[in-house]
Amino acid sequence: PDPHVTSSRQEEGGENVNKTTMDTNTLLLRFDGRSRLLLRSLLSGATGARRGLWVFQRQRRSDPDRCLHTCLETLCQQEICLNSDAQTLTTKPLVCLFPVAFQRSLVSFLHLTHPLHPRTSVLHLLDCLSQGEHAPNPWVSALVVQLRRDLGAPGGKEPLITPQCRERLRGLCERLRDSGGGDDKATGWALCLGGPIEPQLSSSSQGGLDVVPKRKSSCVDLDSEPEDDAGQQRKRMRISLSPVDTERSCSSMEYVVGTEGLKDEMETDRVVGASIPQIKEMLESEMEWDQSSVDIFKVLNDCDPSQVEILCRMLSLSEMPEQTLPQLCSCLLELSPDLSHSTAATLIKSLLLGKVLSLSEPASRCLVTAVTSLCSRYPRPTCHALIGPVLEEGQTGSAQAELLNRLIEDCLDPHFRLLVFQMTIKGIWCEGLLSVIHALLDKKLELNEELFTLFTDQLSSQAPHFTKSMKYAKMMLTVLTKYNTHVTVAHKRTLSCCLSSNETFLKKSLQAALKRIKHS
Repeated sequence: PDPHVTSSRQEEGGENVNKTTMDTNTLLLRFDGRSRLLLRSLLSGATGARRGLWVFQRQRRSDPDRCLHTCLETLCQQEICLNSDAQTLTTKPLVCLFPVAFQRSLVSFLHLTHPLHPRTSVLHLLDCLSQGEHAPNPWVSALVVQLRRDLGAPGGKEPLITPQCRERLRGLCERLRDSGGGDDKATGWALCLGGPIEPQLSSSSQGGLDVVPKRKSSCVDLDSEPEDDAGQQRKRMRISLSPVDTERSCSSMEYVVGTEGLKDEMETDRVVGASIPQIKEMLESEMEWDQSSVDIFKVLNDCDPSQVEILCRMLSLSEMPEQTLPQLCSCLLELSPDLSHSTAATLIKSLLLGKVLSLSEPASRCLVTAVTSLCSRYPRPTCHALIGPVLEEGQTGSAQAELLNRLIEDCLDPHFRLLVFQMTIKGIWCEGLLSVIHALLDKKLELNEELFTLFTDQLSSQAPHFTKSMKYAKMMLTVLTKYNTHVTVAHKRTLSCCLSSNETFLKKSLQAALKRIKHS
């Protein structure tokens, strides 16, 4: 062959590969970061569905409420593309522009996770995969029909395989059966598939395709002695590939990608279930806990968020006496490796949130010890599972504020204090919350201009509710003295409006502090 022609073809093939990659990367830009990571895993060829399941499970560990509503709706959006046959512009669902291998992996992934996603979004996606001027890929079509059956949706009664596919299966089975050659002694596939084909005439298999049976045993001992005629007559499995049976076979094949994960999950469920009586007995006993007590809690490292929630509910951790909390927290802190974010957050919420919200007087020593110890080891889970909900509930009384101020002072690093400060801006302001904000501002937070602007806007909107509040006035004084370098001309106007409605004796001091702020 002409080397110039060969070289030209190779370059052209390389350009096509690069163009496909570029197009796929361009399509992925429509999605947010976490969805993009999941979709890239589904582009991993034959292992795409398994990789996607792995990624999705870990994303849900950090966000148990995660679903793919936005991602699925984006895949259904209409995109302008070039019609390769007519060389004209047309529109197609975004999912149809991805490779067929991706579509197969996506539907197989949804087989395993569809209960976690909105049903309407999944059905909309299946409609998009089924439409178009060209017939969809047969394998994708079969997966779509099977998923419709699982959802109990219209279109689930269509056959999973086409007549052409059924004929190919017939021919393949005939070739495999006849592959032993003309020798008298059967070998290879003929040995496995030998024997007459006996049609099964039943209402469900008439007109279908019967395939020769195969042995149950998949292991052959090459060193064993030859068997007699009776020994060679082994039990065989008969697979009848009638339309009904064929569809059942295809249905089972589609779940292969999740088999290993499901087995591991079942084993984990068994271990968790066996641990519940042991943990419950230990919690109810009055004996001192030792290293064996710590070992019992190691099961938490094998649990996903839903299993931890079930464990907490069955153990009634929210109702545990406060005097037991320090001992339990001590065991949790001795676990190695540390608990995952989601596991720690679920435990903290179950153990502590109800007790903190119900405080009507200063927290007991046992409760303070439990909260501070867990917050020191797991600050981010504590912020999300305990501090955030307390602020958002609008129930920050003096007892809650005192406990939160202690965490701010003793347990939280600067970046976690900043995280709590962002939560306070969104929370419902009350006298207790004002003392928490004041404690945070006293720590001289590193506020950027955007966050400081949000805070001053919130100060302005809340000012009419705290015209006689000394806590509000003292917080304002801290802002004007410790954060004067953050104040711009626009901020100054906003703060001036806040002070105009103030009725405390600090009003003149506040106005003087604001007047002293100069701008370069």
